[in-house]
Amino acid sequence: MTPLYALQKITRALLTVLLIVSTVFIVLRLSGDPAIYVLGLDADPQALDAFRTRWGLDQPIFVQYLQFLSNCLQGDFGYSYFEERDAMEAVLERLPQTLLLMGVTGLFTVLIGIPAGVYAALHHNSWIDRMTMLVSVAGFSLPNFVLGIFLILLFSVTWQLLPTGGSGTWQHLVMPVLTMTVAEAAVFARFTRSAMLEVLHQPYMRTARAKGLRWHQAVRRHALPNAAIPLVTVVGFFVGTLIAGGVVTESVFAWPGLGRLLVTSVANRDLAVVQIIVMLIACSMVLTNLIVDLLYGWLDPRVGSLRTGN
Repeated sequence: MTPLYALQKITRALLTVLLIVSTVFIVLRLSGDPAIYVLGLDADPQALDAFRTRWGLDQPIFVQYLQFLSNCLQGDFGYSYFEERDAMEAVLERLPQTLLLMGVTGLFTVLIGIPAGVYAALHHNSWIDRMTMLVSVAGFSLPNFVLGIFLILLFSVTWQLLPTGGSGTWQHLVMPVLTMTVAEAAVFARFTRSAMLEVLHQPYMRTARAKGLRWHQAVRRHALPNAAIPLVTVVGFFVGTLIAGGVVTESVFAWPGLGRLLVTSVANRDLAVVQIIVMLIACSMVLTNLIVDLLYGWLDPRVGSLRTGN
């Protein structure tokens, strides 16, 4: 991997984050007047004007944007109108719950999805392979909110084994994690199976067998490492789908994380909170894809030696 390749990817990542944050900033301010949402339609016009003046909402969008960038560089990310406190404080309070949900989901996704895909590929065209792919397609196609509601009806209403929502114990974590893992593990299983099938038919696998390696040794030494390269690309998409699924899942199960806070903040036009959450999401996705690009350039020298990125 050449330094030029790494520099190009890092520059592109920074520009992507700036573009996303700028777009969200403009769209939020064109979507409605926060003063009306906070004070109500029946508020006194002077109170509305005072609110806009206090928070700089009476300035042109370009001026507000420059002030926003200046404040961000100084560590000031705004004030939450509805939380009535610093917006960053409100977001950081919810962040651990989201990280917990995503971390446990990611762990189970990898532990279930990758072995299932490998096993299906090694038993290609068998009933195990067909059943694995059938379950994967069903899991990927089923919306999170449908599966979540079904689990609530089954485990909470019918069997009364788990709480319907909230957080605090491991029982609260079971259904949200299961809801998100089903879809994510299905994606990993399908990609892993496809990658393994492509590798298993490569000439070097036949050469390894001809040299006397046993089948499981050839798979462990040659098939799995080479199949891992395409899977690196899936990780970038995985973070995005995990965040998108988290927003829906947290709303269904009343999980006190960033996803639920984002939904309520958008509805209430709490601009500062929405901007911080979007910045965190954008940075996490861009950073993940940057790491994937750099890993790809390290794992595949043909990619890392390119002087112009794709």
